[in-house]
Amino acid sequence: MAAVTSLSQTHLNLSLPSYTFTSSITTPLNNLYLRRRRRKPSNFPAKCSVNLPLKPSSPAGKSLSTVLQNDPHFFYDAVLSELRRLSGDRDDAFTRFQLSLASPEASLHRRIAELKEAECQVAVEDALYMIISYKFSEIRVPLVPSLSRCVYNGRLEILPSKDWELESIHTPEILELVREHLSVVLGWKAGSNVSVNWSTTEVRRQHLSQVYVGSVLFGYFLKSASLRLRLEHNLPPTLENVPCGNWTPSPELGSQVTKDVVFGQMGIPGFTSLSQVSERLENTDAKLRCYVTGLDRETRNVCAKLKSQEGVELIEKHCGALFGNCSDDKDDVILTSLSSMKRLVLEAVAFGCFLWDAEQFIGHIYKLKDN
Repeated sequence: MAAVTSLSQTHLNLSLPSYTFTSSITTPLNNLYLRRRRRKPSNFPAKCSVNLPLKPSSPAGKSLSTVLQNDPHFFYDAVLSELRRLSGDRDDAFTRFQLSLASPEASLHRRIAELKEAECQVAVEDALYMIISYKFSEIRVPLVPSLSRCVYNGRLEILPSKDWELESIHTPEILELVREHLSVVLGWKAGSNVSVNWSTTEVRRQHLSQVYVGSVLFGYFLKSASLRLRLEHNLPPTLENVPCGNWTPSPELGSQVTKDVVFGQMGIPGFTSLSQVSERLENTDAKLRCYVTGLDRETRNVCAKLKSQEGVELIEKHCGALFGNCSDDKDDVILTSLSSMKRLVLEAVAFGCFLWDAEQFIGHIYKLKDN
């Protein structure tokens, strides 16, 4: 956790340089999931890859992984069911502890409540990861497996590249910012020929891991800043001249906008995706580029900061599973290509966007720990 927290601060400048800125018993899914099995939508994502770098460790995570593999069109019913059960289990344990405060068993119930909270946190981290995996499956892109499985003849190659699919989740304006990010962290240039993209290059494993984490934070920042821009464009006329960061939206406005973005991204009617948010701003004078370059340091850090402790833990676990043990050893060098590194960075940016969605979705049902 400390490692990711440190990277969040250290690599914020790396990510945004151009802008300066357990229980062993698995509870069955509830009747809601079982009832909806009969109603299959006509369009649903491809089955998720079984080669995820990080494997779920909780019963809830394993259950969701099974649904994701076999019945992806019922995935969100399963997520809702598990989250409600986890929330109820945690609340029940805490309630029993409160009721026992005046009894000799208070310390026992406190310990039980702490264990239950830790167990639920692991399960929620797994749920976050499964939602992110589902989002990747929607665009037909498998997460890159552990890098040790992508080495061929001593060289790391990630095939197929899936660049088009990973770029398709962004609007043209956001994609331009993503490509600038690629240029800064990799030296990538648009229009590079095949020989340049596939020529052998050396990179330290630790550096590549840091670039990946920085790119996750960059994607998270883009999603957060996009929503903030939309909120500020919905300001009442009386607040139009209030400086950025000095206003608080009304509960009705903030709640409605958040729900639009969250539930739409999850495939529930009434959704507003990241692309749709930017499309609605096409007729306004303010553009995302101008907006992010005009943010002060404090507001920029607020947009880039991960909201939940579960999100911080998940990034650390995912990167650990993806890159393995990274050391300061200068001899820990990977032979790869610019094309493969670009694939990793594009995935990381998408991972950050999807993590923001997943946190918002889960936060409406289960109280996440503040980071």
